[in-house]
Amino acid sequence: MARLRLLVVLSVLSIIGILAVQAVWVRNAYALHERQFRQSAFIALQDVADEVARLNHFTLNRYAVTQLSADYFIVNTDAPIDPVTLESFIQKSLQQHNLITDYEYGIYNCETDRMAYGAYVSISNATPPKTSIQGKNLPKFPRYTYYFGIRFPNQTGLLARQLSGWLWSTVAVLLVVVFFGYTLIVVLKQRRLTEVQRDFINNITHELQTPVSTIRIAADVLQSDIIIYQPDRLKQYAKVLGEESRRLQKQINSVLQLARYERTGFVLNQEDVDLSEVMTTLANSFSPYVTLDLADQPSRIRADRYHLETALTNLIDNALKYCNETPFVVLQTRFDRGKLVWSVRDNGIGIAPEHQKAVFRQFFRVMSGHTHNVKGFGLGLYYVNQVMMAHGWQLTLTSEPGRGSKFQVACLLTSTNPSPIRLWLSKLRTSQVPI
Repeated sequence: MARLRLLVVLSVLSIIGILAVQAVWVRNAYALHERQFRQSAFIALQDVADEVARLNHFTLNRYAVTQLSADYFIVNTDAPIDPVTLESFIQKSLQQHNLITDYEYGIYNCETDRMAYGAYVSISNATPPKTSIQGKNLPKFPRYTYYFGIRFPNQTGLLARQLSGWLWSTVAVLLVVVFFGYTLIVVLKQRRLTEVQRDFINNITHELQTPVSTIRIAADVLQSDIIIYQPDRLKQYAKVLGEESRRLQKQINSVLQLARYERTGFVLNQEDVDLSEVMTTLANSFSPYVTLDLADQPSRIRADRYHLETALTNLIDNALKYCNETPFVVLQTRFDRGKLVWSVRDNGIGIAPEHQKAVFRQFFRVMSGHTHNVKGFGLGLYYVNQVMMAHGWQLTLTSEPGRGSKFQVACLLTSTNPSPIRLWLSKLRTSQVPI
């Protein structure tokens, strides 16, 4: 187990390391391509400024390009420029520097102090459509008198396309990580199932050994020649033989029934059942350890009587077995907002919070010294939970180690069962109190 835990820890650390390295590589690659784009844009736009200067027969003595944001540049021309000419210069220069992306530009008008002309140019088609953005207030730059601004709105998409190889490798790494994680989960689940099956085999072996050994001893005694001259002893061993055979049959039936329910599901034979009557019968069977705290009103519900009685028996039996002192079990019913709420409360050893969900799992038994002194397959509470789910009832567990447990179930009443308010009104109408 320690080796498996070490393997899991090392695997998780390896996965985290791979993802971290991949993230750093992608980030560095994006930053590199962004820097390359910025440098290419600087050079391309500087070439445009030089073309404008040659057109106006002068030479620029300084760099003409200023970057105001990640995708917006200002280009100084030191002279007015015709929009059509400027656009042809921009397209030619961007193509030469392999900046194949959409852009929008605007030319500053010093008379109106705004970007007076502009257009959005798309290179997605052979004949690029242009959408006028005249009147759009692109950011201005107070240091220049004659300049134009240009924005690359699809810069992120362009960089992403350039990083397609990195992105596909990242997706491949993530898929490998997902498959590895799924494989690890399956391995851990299979290991847990193997441990559960091993514990179940050990439990059922010990459980079946006791009645088989007792039956074998009783059979050996009954086969002796002198037993016929000892009728009291003969009757006693015959009784032991019958009890142990019934116990063995009960254990085998519980396992077979569970296997059948797992395959076919619970088939409920529902009928109107008086829960108070069922609880009273069981309390008498487990007397004097079980007491009743039942509501005054009839507690009729739609249920499968056999499964209901068996589930209640399992809860009471667990309460009697897992107890360090004289067992005290309370069966309670009450009405709450049109529902019948019934519970089984005990003074047993209790269940720790970390095990309260797991106890309803198949074959699960709490790892404590006292628990394993008690015989069982780990199927009782699993069966109880399956019965409640099949009926559509809500089962909750409240427990604290050393202070007992309380299993509470909320279910609907049958339509024939009067609500507490109707019952009170009926009593009021039939009362003899004078008005």
